[in-house]
This record gives sequence, structure tokens and C-alpha cells, in this order.
Amino acid sequence: MPYDPTIYLGAAAYYRYGRPAYSAELESVLTREADLDGNGRLLDVGCGPGVLAVRLAPLFEQVVGLDPDADMLTEGSRAAEENNVTNIRWVRGPAEDLPAVAPGPYRMVTFGQSFHWTDEGAVAETVYDMLEPGGALALVVHTVAGRTRPADPGVPTIPHEGITALVGKYLGTVRRAGRGTAPQRNHRFEDVLARTRFGVPQQFFVPGIPDLLRDSESVLAGYLSLSWSAPHLFGDRLDDFAREVRALLADRSAEGVFWDWPGDTEVVLARKPG
Repeated sequence: MPYDPTIYLGAAAYYRYGRPAYSAELESVLTREADLDGNGRLLDVGCGPGVLAVRLAPLFEQVVGLDPDADMLTEGSRAAEENNVTNIRWVRGPAEDLPAVAPGPYRMVTFGQSFHWTDEGAVAETVYDMLEPGGALALVVHTVAGRTRPADPGVPTIPHEGITALVGKYLGTVRRAGRGTAPQRNHRFEDVLARTRFGVPQQFFVPGIPDLLRDSESVLAGYLSLSWSAPHLFGDRLDDFAREVRALLADRSAEGVFWDWPGDTEVVLARKPG
């Protein structure tokens, strides 16, 4: 579908603070499975505020962070500066404008919870051509379904059902996204890639963070970073929504601390023959 510039309008400032981190073992797994050696280039597509680009930058000579949202790129640049990462170039554009906006070749191309926003099959075929021989495409997401939940650390869990109900109270029960509604994905990424020149990909589950604790403002920021509850959708009722979420969280945890289990980090890895 055509890119809608309002999908994450106002969300960039909340994204880094509100989204849970991927597995602490992600770098080592990608290094081992994709034969990374510190050379080559990485393209992070739909990079948002640089969550993957900044983390993976030390594994490559150069990184390109690509995103159609200018505010996300600004946040990514800020994150890189705060982490003393200097080998990232930020490029504005959608995945469908590849390879023109960010020509290859690349050692690896990543999509961190962004592949579903693209014309998946066509974009995968374009990425195939942009990879150097032996290069890899990696789709990285949080996955809860089917994964073993860690032991409860004795801290209240995030009341997702209650917060989701508040979103519905303000925005309705049909999930919105920008000027339309959130797309429904009823297929697996593996099936999409299997129909491309990549063929059947590999799938890895990297242990998530079992003891991730978040404060109330981080929990609120997490919801304001989502396409279906982005700040602009609330209009002049944003402060009212935030006030009700804070009240709900205060009722559930007097200390304002919550345990988050976003799942394990799932990696779908497809290789181009070397």
C-alpha cells in the first residue's frame, strides 16, 4: 500500500524509550549465523529511531539506516551520537524506493519489526539483488506465542488489557494506522521468502530478557510509539488518555515499576548463495 506519512506521526520521541530491547545475545547470534567479521555494510530498512542500526553498527564498516519518517531519522541520529556511533548514514525513503535511495552492495539487510509495512515479496527480491554474494537478509521481531514464559520475578506485570481497553475507549475498537486502519497479516514471513529467490529461510529464537523492568512513563511511551495508538490519533484528548493510563498504572503498582516480557527475539534469516 502507498506510504502514509502519518502512520507514526508524533511517535518518534516515544519509540526509543518505550520499546523493549531485543535479546542481549542478538549480536553474537547474527555474527555466528551470518558469518560476520566486522567488514562490509549493513542496511537497516524501516530503521525507525535506530534501534537495530545503532546496536549492530560495531559489527560492520558502515551502516545505512533507511526510514520514510524524518522524525524517526532525527531520533536515530541522536541515539547514535549518544552512543558514540559514527559509522551510520541516515537516509529518508521507503523500502519500495530501493535500490535507488541506498544502493548496495550490502553484507546484511535487516528489518526490525518493519517488513510487514512493505510490499514484502517485491522488496525481498530487490534486497536479494542488493546483497553481496553470501550476504544475508534478517527479519527481527519479538515473539511471545509458543515461547516459554520466564518465572515471575515478583513485580507487577504491565496491565496490557486495561491499557488496550483505554485505547479503544478513545479511538474505537478497530485499530487505526495513520489515515486508515492497521493491516492484518495472516501469513508467515517464512512463506513469503520461500517464494522468492532466497528460498526457505532459517528461523532462530534468541532468549529474550527475562527480568526486564520498566517504569510507568516507559510503559505509556511504549503505547504512544505504536501505529495504532500514535499521539496524533488522540487529537486534543491525548492528555486525557495519558492521565487515565498513568492512573491505571499507579493503581497496579505503587512503586511504578512493572515486569515486561515481550517474548524471545525471533530471527528469520535468508542467505544469498556465496
